[in-house]
Amino acid sequence: MKDLIQFVKHRRKQLGLTQQDLAERAGVGLRFVRDMEQGKESLRMDKVNEVLALFGHALAPVELKMIEDE
Repeated sequence: MKDLIQFVKHRRKQLGLTQQDLAERAGVGLRFVRDMEQGKESLRMDKVNEVLALFGHALAPVELKMIEDE
């Protein structure tokens, strides 16, 4: 989740968008953008994808690397 938060904040700021601008352009509410950037643990994936689509990205499965016990 931390990577998602950092990515969205970085891209938003890189494009000079306020949270309100991002919400309007992505078609989601301002509260949703705030919740996402503050790391709320339960977010609707469809709305996350609406925000990510603005940056040309989407949620996708990522393989977790297993740490072997020593």
